[in-house]
Amino acid sequence: MSRPVRILLGLIVVGVVVGAAAMAYLFVRGGSGEASVSIQDAAATRAAANVSDDPPESATEEATQVAESAGETVVFNIVPEESEVRFELDEDLMGTRTTVVGRTNQVAGEIRVNFDDPAQTEVSTIIINVRTLVTNNEFRNRAIRGEILLSQRDEYEFGQFEPTEITGLPESVTIGEPISFQITGNLTLRGVSNPVTFDVTVTPVSETELQGSASAVVDRTSYGMEIPRAPGVANVEEEVELYIDFVAEAA
Repeated sequence: MSRPVRILLGLIVVGVVVGAAAMAYLFVRGGSGEASVSIQDAAATRAAANVSDDPPESATEEATQVAESAGETVVFNIVPEESEVRFELDEDLMGTRTTVVGRTNQVAGEIRVNFDDPAQTEVSTIIINVRTLVTNNEFRNRAIRGEILLSQRDEYEFGQFEPTEITGLPESVTIGEPISFQITGNLTLRGVSNPVTFDVTVTPVSETELQGSASAVVDRTSYGMEIPRAPGVANVEEEVELYIDFVAEAA
């Protein structure tokens, strides 16, 4: 075997070993994807942390009178087992343009609805355990947790959407008929927050159940998300579509 051939083979072997080591590192760094706590417990903990001191008695009485005059407000809780958060983006995988879809049902939040006055509708902070997002590829899952979303780190396990404004609500609501509106707020992922507007459609199935969906598009680079190098993966889309399909039941 000639010297140039031996050198070429040596370089190939070194490349394979380095590539295998890098893939092994990414695989181990991604962890198991197991949630540290249930989404309900995480939501309860955050809600408790956000509770302020009790307002003065006069303020409490005034708020009660306003609520009674405007009708009853019903609190709906998102049901994780019947809901789903997912992301979608395109990438070249082994030369084929492929749509990547990641899913989790670990989502929680509250929706407060006054059927007599929809303008009073409020949405609490929505939290999502992004560590539990899964696609159809375990190596990709681990890369997402360990290198992209950093969700294997405890401080970044949960993403959240904190609404700041609801627009486009109708003047009245009819049971069984869908309504569409927009919710603007701050979406926080891996410690970075950016304003995002979701287009929302909700159907009040009954006075005790809501079904709905929300969608938005975000730029992953605005959250500092870089795609680690992996064999056969190229041209990963920067725009990411986000979807929330949910069922919420009256508390």
